[in-house]
Amino acid sequence: MSRRPLRGVRVLAAEQMIALPHATQLLALLGAEVLKVEPLQGESGRHGRPQVDEADGSKTGSTFVRSNLNKETLSIDLKSDRGRALFLDLAEKVDVVAENFRPGTADQLGIGYEAVRARNPGVIYVSISGFGNRSDPASPYREWPAYAPVVEAMAGLYEYAREGEAPPRLASAGALGDVGPALYAVIGLLSALHERSRTGEGSRVDVSMYDAMIALADVVHLESVGVDPSRATRGIGILDAFRARDGWFTIEVVREPHFPRLCDAIGHPEWKEDERLATRAGWAEHLESVIRPGVEAWAAGMTRREAASILARHGVAAGPVNRGSDITADPHVTDRGFVHRFDLPGSQGSVDVVGSPIHFAGGDPSEAETRPRRWPILGEQTDRVLSERLGLSQKEITALREGDIVR
Repeated sequence: MSRRPLRGVRVLAAEQMIALPHATQLLALLGAEVLKVEPLQGESGRHGRPQVDEADGSKTGSTFVRSNLNKETLSIDLKSDRGRALFLDLAEKVDVVAENFRPGTADQLGIGYEAVRARNPGVIYVSISGFGNRSDPASPYREWPAYAPVVEAMAGLYEYAREGEAPPRLASAGALGDVGPALYAVIGLLSALHERSRTGEGSRVDVSMYDAMIALADVVHLESVGVDPSRATRGIGILDAFRARDGWFTIEVVREPHFPRLCDAIGHPEWKEDERLATRAGWAEHLESVIRPGVEAWAAGMTRREAASILARHGVAAGPVNRGSDITADPHVTDRGFVHRFDLPGSQGSVDVVGSPIHFAGGDPSEAETRPRRWPILGEQTDRVLSERLGLSQKEITALREGDIVR
């Protein structure tokens, strides 16, 4: 099996921030050729904080850095007639066109699904937005702007483990509200490509960030069976974090046959005969008075990883609660080359970007995974793309640049 299975697939993306850029970065890491179209000033992710200095003296926000490996970029003013024409010319030559504007914006720019399909009938057109582009029926929130914390909150994610009247902790799930929709978009896109291989027909793939987060948060089902998400983990067993010498580690024991393994691992075999600890309800009731003191006394002289390793050898599900630096130093991560470190100009040091978690076994060794290319500087490939893909002369490209059509 090829280790770059999407080699030969061409993607044209008018994208910004994280949701769609994460999706197209995954496609690029799997071998697709991704051409990113940005406005003349750069897409909004370039202007986030913190920022890194580029070799040409410009600055790039970390939002952009972590979502644009292996891509090429050109900068076009899509609000101009000539810029729109260039985009549609490029759209004729690709398999996939993708955008994550607010609903209706792509149509207003003249690069919506119908306009692109008129030029490329077999195109797969992918859209990601807060509440979807559908009109059958349209979402009552269709016009609302949305970032990850908005759809995470609306999907009920922040109700998990919330205490009483305490306010929800926003952005407590990393970039899940962006990455989740991105993965659904990739699944839809690949499904559409497969269908096209059978039928020759293109299609439109529309992903609502809100829908994706409802699926991921899983609040609807829990409440339908009488479970309050804020108490979802209460009474199901031992599902908690415990302190070791250098931080915290997690333990999950949620079935009665697993409890004796924990008892043996931490040197408390007498707990197996303790009637108070005979059931999951008993574990929960005596977590703070019996189980936590026993586990933490046992782990007091160990590191998180040492404690988790011993528990794992006894068949107990456990793991250290890691920080970013722990992850990049983890042998599981380093041995797989999963995190890519890029040196920055001057005295800035380096920046780490997570790669693709998908691995293909076997295949042709000559097609082995290689280190991805760094994120592109704004307009870095504009001249080459216009020359090679559209056959424009250097004189024509210069005229476009002087007319503020491209950068």
